[in-house]
Amino acid sequence: MTRLFLSIIIAVLGSLFFIGWGLDQLVAEQENPQEQSDIYIYKQLVEGFTTQLNTLPEKAIHETTENFAKHYQLAITLDDINNIALPASLRSQLSQHGGLLLATDEQAYILRKIPQHPQQLVKLQLPSTSEDNQQLNIMLTAVLYIGVCAILILWLFPLARRLFILTNAAEKIGKGDLGVRVPNSRFSYINRLEKSFNQMASQIEKLMADNKLLARSLSHDIRTPMSCLRFGVEAALDTDNTAKKNEYLNRMEAELTNMEAMTSAFLSYAGMERQGIHLRSEKVDINQFISNICHDFQSLAEQYNVKLTCQLLDKTMVYTLDSHWFHQALQNLISNAVQYASSQVVLSVAVKTKTIEFIVEDDGDGLAQDDLAIIFDPFVKLDTARSREHGHFGLGLAICQKVVHWHKGKIAATNSTNLSGACFTISLPRYLA
Repeated sequence: MTRLFLSIIIAVLGSLFFIGWGLDQLVAEQENPQEQSDIYIYKQLVEGFTTQLNTLPEKAIHETTENFAKHYQLAITLDDINNIALPASLRSQLSQHGGLLLATDEQAYILRKIPQHPQQLVKLQLPSTSEDNQQLNIMLTAVLYIGVCAILILWLFPLARRLFILTNAAEKIGKGDLGVRVPNSRFSYINRLEKSFNQMASQIEKLMADNKLLARSLSHDIRTPMSCLRFGVEAALDTDNTAKKNEYLNRMEAELTNMEAMTSAFLSYAGMERQGIHLRSEKVDINQFISNICHDFQSLAEQYNVKLTCQLLDKTMVYTLDSHWFHQALQNLISNAVQYASSQVVLSVAVKTKTIEFIVEDDGDGLAQDDLAIIFDPFVKLDTARSREHGHFGLGLAICQKVVHWHKGKIAATNSTNLSGACFTISLPRYLA
């Protein structure tokens, strides 16, 4: 943060310095002709005084010079030429028209030799202009730079504070504290960066949680088939009966098939996060999309003696989504509803003010209140009768939730008010293609 402060302050002050220097040079060039004009006037005055003093006797020139200074209110005096140490090249200019212009750190003055009195010099001290205001200019310049620094610090302080908070949060996440988030602030200059950081942190936390859950579930569920395989191998080695040996081998083949299906399902779920980055969004006619899904599942509904109906929108509506993955999400919901329904499943779509809702309802036994909080967690099976040996791994609703999240929507599970069973509602933000 210190480097940020210093770099910005140095950049601004350097810019002010060079801009100010350039403006001073420009002003100096514009004022130079005026200064030359003023010096020319003073030289003409000195020349006029010298001409008058040249006609007077030496005794009268001092008194006359004092009168000049009094009447014209000028700093004009007489000085002895021996009191002025000048090189020969400059001494010759004392006799030239207008005299010799000299300047020190404190003042500028004009010297002119009186021809009839060569030992005497007319000395006219020029009035100070910029020198009198030099201290004030320095003070005002200092005030300007201090004020700019103060304003920069006041402006940078909220930014530096938010960057400090962001840096600390990143360090904590790097150390394993994945629950850290950057708090929202109305006075932050980097709201978009903070929101992106929080989204990234949430994704990392969710990914790590899913990986831990996947590893824990896989390690737990693979023990049973592994034990069965080991017992089958031992039994096959111990028996001399060919029929028994073949029976054990068939059982081991079935266990291997279950292990392969389980591993494939788990790995597919673990790789879904990569799929979410590469969604293939396309324009979809909602009514046609729903009609196609209902047609695809009519055969499954007939197997379970369930009536599957769909309720479409009154008018055509085009929506942008990934048809493959959203079809997969609705497929999981409808498949569960058909298997748990008593006689009827309804798939409907409704357009609200800010959302478009896809609703799947059945007339089964419904959901227990305690199950609503965990129903979308991966590897959760509410029905113990649906075993993993039959290909049920508790991933269907978890996949639905992921797909809906990819589409910036929400999914909720309740008990239906129209039918007696469960009700699943997918709400997507309403935007027309």
